[in-house]
Amino acid sequence: MLAARLPRAAHVRGDAFRRMIVSGRQELLPETTAEATAQLRLRYRLSAMVADEYARDGWTAVVQDVILGTDLDEYVTAVNTRPLYVIVLAPTPAAVQTRERLRPKTGYGAWTIEALDQALREETPRIGLWLDSSEQTPEQTVAAILDNLPAARIRIAP
Repeated sequence: MLAARLPRAAHVRGDAFRRMIVSGRQELLPETTAEATAQLRLRYRLSAMVADEYARDGWTAVVQDVILGTDLDEYVTAVNTRPLYVIVLAPTPAAVQTRERLRPKTGYGAWTIEALDQALREETPRIGLWLDSSEQTPEQTVAAILDNLPAARIRIAP
């Protein structure tokens, strides 16, 4: 929805890169393996590269992914395009549970909503714009992002 509101934009879904691994894929589980972590890092590198390529050709790339902990700092460094904006959607666990019940699929695998929320709130650097979208419709969330875009801009010292 955010990309649709921008004049020339592409929606880059990080999970698409995970699904492209057909044979040998290892899902990232709470008890992770070196291979699962390497595949996650590959996914992040690929989406950063694709975002940069879209930007190089005049498009705004809206990357959608779950990037927690120190991986967020690493991801920001991997994207070369500037200006760069980071928006973190941080609804409450209760809101996520309600949304999950209404979805036709599950999105968290072996992870619990509480474990992901803890990693988000306790391990992820507070960069960019953090939005509690618990009480917002998707349309309201997009409006809040666009209304607060200056707060989402990342400034990296040279």
